[in-house]
This record gives sequence, C-alpha cells and structure tokens, in this order.
Amino acid sequence: MSVSKTFATYEKKEQVKNSIGRLMIAVIAIAAEVLFIAMLISSLNEKYTILATIFRIIALAIVIAISTKSASASVKLPWVVLIMLNPIIGVTIYFMVGFSGSTRKMRMRFLNVDNELFPLLNGDKEVLEEIGDRDLGVANVFRYISHKALFPAYSDSNIEFYGEARAALTAQKEAMRKAEHFIFMEYHAIEDSAAFAGIKEILAEKAAEGVEVRIIYDDVGSVGFIDSSFIKRLNDLGIKCRVFNPVVPIANVFLNNRDHRKITVVDGKIGFTGGYNLANEYFKLTRPYGDWKDSGVRIEGNAVHNLTVMFLEIWNATKTHDTKDVSYLKYIPDVKLESQEKGSFIQPYGDTPLDHEHVGENVYLNIINNADEYVWFMTPYLIITDEMNKALTLAASRGVDVRIITPGIPDKRATYAVTRSYYSRLVRDGVRIYEYTPGFCHAKQCVADDEIATCGTINLDYRSFFHHFENGVLMYNCRAVYDIKADFDETLTKCVEVTDRYVDGKKSLNIFRQTLRLFAVLM
Repeated sequence: MSVSKTFATYEKKEQVKNSIGRLMIAVIAIAAEVLFIAMLISSLNEKYTILATIFRIIALAIVIAISTKSASASVKLPWVVLIMLNPIIGVTIYFMVGFSGSTRKMRMRFLNVDNELFPLLNGDKEVLEEIGDRDLGVANVFRYISHKALFPAYSDSNIEFYGEARAALTAQKEAMRKAEHFIFMEYHAIEDSAAFAGIKEILAEKAAEGVEVRIIYDDVGSVGFIDSSFIKRLNDLGIKCRVFNPVVPIANVFLNNRDHRKITVVDGKIGFTGGYNLANEYFKLTRPYGDWKDSGVRIEGNAVHNLTVMFLEIWNATKTHDTKDVSYLKYIPDVKLESQEKGSFIQPYGDTPLDHEHVGENVYLNIINNADEYVWFMTPYLIITDEMNKALTLAASRGVDVRIITPGIPDKRATYAVTRSYYSRLVRDGVRIYEYTPGFCHAKQCVADDEIATCGTINLDYRSFFHHFENGVLMYNCRAVYDIKADFDETLTKCVEVTDRYVDGKKSLNIFRQTLRLFAVLM
C-alpha cells in the first residue's frame, strides 16, 4: 500500500471517530429503549392475563390495519411477519418506527412551509399542452409530477448532463465563483476534506463579498465524515449551516427519514443535482470501492426555481428555534436566457416521505409503462417493490429492451446480497442485468426511447421510494437525453452482463439473501 493511501485512510479514521461514536451511542440507546418497553409489556402480560389478551387483540388489529392499507404488499408483509413472529417486539417497533401518526407534527411543519412556497412556482401551464401535442404518453409523465408533486415543467431552460462527477464539480465551482446574491447547497453527505476544500474556499470568499451562503447536510449521511464542530467552522467563515434531522438517542419514526437530496443553487438562475455527494470518493480522490461511477446535471433558467423551493422547504421546516425566511420572492427571480435549446422540456421534482405519494417510484413506473423501444436504468441498489418488478418484466415481455446496470463492487455487502436476490425473477422475464466491473456505480439515471430521461438522487430501492427526501430531473427532447444514452452506451462497455447466470434462479435461493430481502423495507 502506498504512503499516500495509508495517510488518507488514517486521516479519515481520525477525523470521523467522534461522529461514529455518537451514532453508535444513539443506536445502542434506541435498541435499549425498544428492549425495555418490550420487556415491560412482557412482564405485565405475565402478571395480568387480561393484558395479554388485550395485547393480542391490539396486535391482530394492527395486522388487519396494515393489510388493508393501500401501500404495496412488499411494504406491508415485513411488518405483518415481524408482528406475528413476536407480537410484543413487533408492535413496539411498529408504534415507535412504523406508525405514520407519529410524524404528524413534522408533516404539519412542512405543510405550513409548502403552503407559502409552492404558490411561488409559476411554470407555464401551456407547457404540458405543448408536450401533449408532441407525445401524449410523455406528457402524462410530466403531468403526474405537476399534479401530484406540484413541481411545474418548463420550456424556457437549458440542461447539461455530466457523465463524470468530477466534470460536474468543475462546472459547479465555476458557477459558484460567479455568484452575486446567494448560494444554497443541500447534500446527504459532506466530507470536510480535499474535495470539499475547494468548495469551502469559494464559499468563504463569496460570503466575505456579501453573498448569502447556506448549507444543509444530513446527520446520518455525513456522520462518517464530519462532526458537530463542522457547523462552527463554517459559521466562522460567514457560511450559515444547518444539520437535517440530528440523530438523538430516542426512537422515533422521523429519525428514519433522511435528506438524500443533492442540490446546489446559484442566484436562483443556475442549479446542479445528481447522484454525487461532496466527499472524496465521489470524485475518485480516494477509491475504497474501485472506480466510482456517478453523474449529474447543470440547469439554467426558471426550472432552477423548483430546486430553490426544495432547499427552502428543508431549511425552513426542520428547525423550530431558528429564524425562518420572511420573504421567499428574492430567491426566485425571473430568468431570461440569452440562448436556449428550442423545443426542450425540463421538470426538476422532489419527493417526500411525509405524504402517501411515492413520486420517485411512480415517475419510474410511468416511464417504464410508456416505453416503446427501450428503457435503461443505472442504480447502485436494486431493492424494488412487486409493482416495480411487474412493470419491468411486463415491459420486457412486450418487447421493450429493459436493462439495469448495478455495481460490480459493493459498498454494503448485505445490500448487495439483497440486490442480487432480485436478478432471477427479472431476467427470467427478459430483463437484462449488467454489473459495472471497474467498481461502484452510484449514478441514478434512466433513459427511454431516445426522448425522455431522468437524473437525480433516487435509487431503485425502498429507502429512496419510501423513507428519504429525494429529488430528480425529468427531461424530454433535450440534447441531455442523448448524452445520457451515450453515457449508458459507454458504461455498458465496462460492464459484464450477468443475465445468463441467474436464469435458473439457483443463485437467488440463498436463505440469507431471501431473509434480508423480506425485511429490506424496514432497514
């Protein structure tokens, strides 16, 4: 091992020691809390037989209530099995983690902020009609986002795709250096190391010039990279910083909802998003999982407003004691571009776990169901619902070329085992599976029929579909769509097709994989 690699590893371990310790303490405290409550209920049941009967009735009522929900069977089954295996522990965990009523207070806070923000998005309603005149099926995908997620589509903006995170970061820094009014950054994971150093330098310079600079990071996503002193260091540079959903040693359902978004907004005119976080491995400065594949997009124009609203939503809804924005209009300027790609349509969109609308999954489902010739996905994890599984296999059965690229080197072995457990059923119905042999493929993108594509933060897994705050960009009739297709073509040359290995289903019969798969939605 080289000296530089040894130093990088040592430096990382020293840097994150306190944060990892804090996380472990919280996990142990929560586990102890669940165990204590379960033991207390068990003790009372033994002492008072009437309580045992009442508890069984409660457990049965919960199972019936879960089974009658409109949610996917893939989501309901693990809870039913857990409660049936051990009613005391199962019901205890359900009320502490799975019961949606426990997020009511948080949902109201977000709703209050959303009621102020979303009316400020003034996308042209005629845009949907214009898309419909070109392709009604594609228009329906855009229309779904507009109606259910409330993010409008735009025909007055430009989008550029980057098949490498390093290229996206270079463009991002260039835009940040030209900031005049504000810079907003929201990331699941930030590592206060080499990759972020260049960004921090620019942000500090801009803050000194009077530019308003804000950063949001997720506590769990960044816990392996930074500690609580990170906020103070940024504040000392004039950079406002907030941590999303700090880990506390108390079990609660919202603790499971993380901010998985990756957003940068400059002056409300230029925005960036994609799969990459602001940590060394995403830009190949370190290589813990081989060659890292990631991607992103640059948006310019009024479509950036959707990203701005997503940032302001999180900033203002997750802190009760901090000062909230009095006015949002100054962050949503009307943008007139000097040059624009004619006939292109862009729709940045967000998804939240605080409602019952699974926007991230449904956008993918709509694209699959509308595909005529091909639909290709790139995802780091493949842990999907029965509905997604059915849509993919049905598309393949009707002759659509369905392909999925997953990593060749895993970042989480258990998750990788679950991912591979889905291969057999998919490939037996015609879906083709490829693994990115050089390393870890972290990009989250989809392209279909040379006309529509997405790029963003949404994995093909339960966490992205049900538990995380996510974001993506839907695009149609753009040069970026062809660039994404070209990126798939290039990436496929670095992949090995594993379809034939899983046709007989034997590789997916591993009991360990199947058990993990059953409870994947609870992870």
